[in-house]
Amino acid sequence: MTTSNDLARYGYRQELSRQLRFRDLLAYGLVYMVPIAPMAIFGSVYAGSGGMVALAYAIGVVALVFTAFSYAQMVKAFPMSGSVYNYAGRGISPPVGFLAGWVILLDYVLVPGLLYLVASVAMHSTVSAVPVWLWLLGFVAVNTVVNSVGIRMTAVVTRVMLVGELIVLAVFLTVAGWAVATGRGRFSWDAFYNADTFTWSLVAGAVSIAVLSFLGFDGISMLAEETRDGARQIGRAMAAVLVLAGVLFIVQTWLAAMLVPNPGVLLAEGDVNGTAFYDAAAVAGGGWLATVCAVATAIAWGLPNSMVAQVATSRLLYAMARDRQLPAFLAKVSVRRSVPINATLLTGVVSLALGLYMATRADGITLLSSLINFGAMVAFLVLHVSVVVHHLIRRRSGNWFAHLLMPAIGFVILAYVVVNANIAAQRLGLAWLALGIVVLAGLYLTGRRPVLSGLAPTQAAGRDMERV
Repeated sequence: MTTSNDLARYGYRQELSRQLRFRDLLAYGLVYMVPIAPMAIFGSVYAGSGGMVALAYAIGVVALVFTAFSYAQMVKAFPMSGSVYNYAGRGISPPVGFLAGWVILLDYVLVPGLLYLVASVAMHSTVSAVPVWLWLLGFVAVNTVVNSVGIRMTAVVTRVMLVGELIVLAVFLTVAGWAVATGRGRFSWDAFYNADTFTWSLVAGAVSIAVLSFLGFDGISMLAEETRDGARQIGRAMAAVLVLAGVLFIVQTWLAAMLVPNPGVLLAEGDVNGTAFYDAAAVAGGGWLATVCAVATAIAWGLPNSMVAQVATSRLLYAMARDRQLPAFLAKVSVRRSVPINATLLTGVVSLALGLYMATRADGITLLSSLINFGAMVAFLVLHVSVVVHHLIRRRSGNWFAHLLMPAIGFVILAYVVVNANIAAQRLGLAWLALGIVVLAGLYLTGRRPVLSGLAPTQAAGRDMERV
């Protein structure tokens, strides 16, 4: 079991409240990933993959299983908040950790804004009398209040929301399965493989879009200082959530692919209005099922999903701030609630501002999605390198399977996906990384170079030898 002594070993005090069990971590991860997440981006992945949408999600699961394994190795070594920021900083070096944290900020800081925006646009299309900005304000306000009350309240609310999402998904799977069985759809395996359109680069490009549905399993690692049952539970929860959600993603997209009313048009023109999944649902069960799926998706992205995203973001800001790599006020923890209150409030403000701005751009959702995916995948690449450097090189581990083969395979798969990702995302992502390098140089020039307290004994000894 992870205790306050584990944090003291690294120079930190136990400030966050340890209340979460395995079931809470599982619910948190599922809510963050959203079991019905593919409904919102189904059309984009379908068009991008040449109709092989289920294959794109299957490859995504395989790629990220290796990433989850690497997370499990590093969270056992460093059982604290901060995710890749801490793992790279302590596993490789503090400057690398800063840059990893900077890159993953593209994921964690932008994700809540994207979720609020997608949900607000969807709700506005359903209830047009309420403007997008008002939906945004409402979603942000509700989630910020819940997250400020404490992690236990967040856990309770997200579990209730998760049940609702699973009910909607069960209804869709049942109705869609019956529709295909009775001839309203076209039974086919083309969603897994279509010889007429298949190329590895095509599928890899679609995987880079589908990854958006998987983001969230890694957010569980942010709760390492709030779990009651030890760091090992973090790794178990991440693997379980990834596999379970992956199966749900594959099944629902496969059924939807067989029910798309005009597959040729969707492949040729894309999903401009973002309604491809709901059009398929209408074929399966009529307008009522399309409406249920659309509203459920909007609520899921706007409340529980963005709620847990705000939790993860605030923990990353908190972890970097207490190491003096972000402004110190972000490290303030509410004594009464045991939550990083300033980081939570700032995340809400930034998400609201970002959502309002992106709502004015025609490419707002696409731009945010591309940046988020690029940031997450680059951070995952650094994570795999951290496993090899920390365990195999620094600690001289003899476990070549866990500390070389698994992270190497994960690295190669993700590197291929990154190379075939959206070009605009690559350019903007690299520009963000370049800005991070400038900020890092500024820290060095002002005498605030990244330093992490309480390095593990083997690390400290190794660096002492280097200085000798």
